Amino acid sequence: MSLLAEGRTTIMGIINATPDSFSDGGLFLSLDKAVDHAASLIEDGADMLDLGGESTRPGATAVTLQQELDRVIPVIEALSQRFATPVSIDTSKPDVMRHAVAAGAVMINDVRALREEGALEAACDCSVPVCLMHMLGAPRTMQDSPEYDDVVIDVRSFLADRTKACTDAGIPADRLILDPGFGFGKTREQNFALLNHLEELRVLGLPILVGLSRKSMIGQTLDLPVDKRQHASVGLALMAIWNGANIVRVHDVKATSDAVRMVEAVRKH
Repeated sequence: MSLLAEGRTTIMGIINATPDSFSDGGLFLSLDKAVDHAASLIEDGADMLDLGGESTRPGATAVTLQQELDRVIPVIEALSQRFATPVSIDTSKPDVMRHAVAAGAVMINDVRALREEGALEAACDCSVPVCLMHMLGAPRTMQDSPEYDDVVIDVRSFLADRTKACTDAGIPADRLILDPGFGFGKTREQNFALLNHLEELRVLGLPILVGLSRKSMIGQTLDLPVDKRQHASVGLALMAIWNGANIVRVHDVKATSDAVRMVEAVRKH
């Protein structure tokens, strides 16, 4: 997987071109602000950038295809022209996938794991890496009493099934990345169980991406508002890496990068 650096964790910086994302909604809606934020993330140590144009927080309002395209395509074009840092498109819409890759995106990050109609075909045609995420239900209702027989086994089985669906559709396994979907249809305790047993996803033989940055599990545990969750987010990222994560998707790139690189230096020694 060319997007993964040899022997080190990939730091993915988040750019939300949305008015309603849970952490930074409305901050990077304009093209100039999105590009400036990308430049700051890269300077802070981001290896990749993940751009989304539709919020997937619980209760978020759905957006039309044209709204999402208007939010993300100009940003991808600008980032591709200005920076060498690879850009991932965070979307579930097949047409957004196609247009984003044509504009310069080199990865698809789909919270619905290519389950939307036409998404498998679009991802196959785009010939770029794809991240398949587990989500119970839909973003608008996913936190309404999520239940599992065993969250670790259920998530692993889902990701195995989606991996097979992708390979059956013609997407090579070496283009796939798996995300257990922390906070997507999971209680705090279920998130804890997944993180403690993250290594059990390694049996699927694919890279693992995790997104724990500023999630509600931190607020529920430490009673902290979203903008005060940086230190806890870094701690969770380090634990995820220790348990097998290859990519961490984060808001606070500088703090995470410094901590991750320090841990890597010690482990290499």
